[in-house]
Amino acid sequence: MSTDVAQANSNGNVKLSSSSSSSSSSNEEQEKINEVRRSLGPLKGALSVYCTDASITRYLRARNWHVKKATKMLKQTLKWRSEYKPEEIRWEHIANEAATGKIYRLNQVDKYGRTVLVLRPSSENSKSTKGKIRYFVYCMENAILNLAESQEQMVWLIDFHGFNMSHISVNVTRETAIVLQNHYPERLGVAILYNPPKFFEPFWMIVKPFLEPKTQKKVKFVYSDDPNTKKIMEDLFDMDDLESSFGGNKQVCFSISEYSERMKEEEKKMPAFWSTGISPVTAQQQPTSEPTPPTEPVNLVSDSGESDKEQAGIASAREVESDDISPENNLSEVVHECPVDGEKQGHSAEGISKIDQEIIEVK
Repeated sequence: MSTDVAQANSNGNVKLSSSSSSSSSSNEEQEKINEVRRSLGPLKGALSVYCTDASITRYLRARNWHVKKATKMLKQTLKWRSEYKPEEIRWEHIANEAATGKIYRLNQVDKYGRTVLVLRPSSENSKSTKGKIRYFVYCMENAILNLAESQEQMVWLIDFHGFNMSHISVNVTRETAIVLQNHYPERLGVAILYNPPKFFEPFWMIVKPFLEPKTQKKVKFVYSDDPNTKKIMEDLFDMDDLESSFGGNKQVCFSISEYSERMKEEEKKMPAFWSTGISPVTAQQQPTSEPTPPTEPVNLVSDSGESDKEQAGIASAREVESDDISPENNLSEVVHECPVDGEKQGHSAEGISKIDQEIIEVK
């Protein structure tokens, strides 16, 4: 198997490379895809739409083209999707979690055509881990739905303006990492941590082991007063179209009323996508090859007990405890103040004991 089929540049953009053996390599890859498909057996409904050749390829890449490992991983995702039903989550289910703009999708893409999710930990308004994960899944599904046909990855912009120790949660970070890596493999192109404060460093060292080495390499630290790291932003974005909070020149701030209307409109496209597999941003459907006829029914139970406990914990997260939403942040209209570009967080070691306590709880 050629290891240079999919390569990522310094900005996390995956490029397909070619070589003199590209034809034989392509045939070998297709056979592995077919082998995974045969192991899955017949699928129906949304699960059938989900398991395109491109989707199977992402699982194979995530497991270095090891068919058995990729098949096991994909079966676990199919089991999770059949129980959690992420494609059925609607704005009305997560509106309270979304109220402060702690996660939202920019109405623009990066220079590579990737969708962009903005994450603002300081805008956290919920005490419910289930609610937070459910909203995260909603945002991931929406970002994927709006990917251009030529792209399969997204960019995360994590804004640390206003961040303090009270916003740190080892448990939520761990659960988020589990969902991302287990059920959305190869979807994250790059994660930009913009102006993280000094006290974030020990927290990063704690949660870093939760991430696979490949995911760790996608995390970039960017500081507004460091020309070397600022270049990462310039390479990724047209700075005239980027929000000023990330060093751009666009003075636009988040409005919950405008964003909720946009999400509700985009949700109308979801049933068509999950019945046909045609992305709303795709001008026309591309012809696809007929999949190899399956030889056995799908077994959605994982091949081993590995990570089943983690799967069960997340699969039960479909109900949101509305009582856990902080009442002071449950607003009908939220507009973020645009922070002054270049403002960095203060350096403090306050609250390290909270991290230690959460480690004990996780263990």
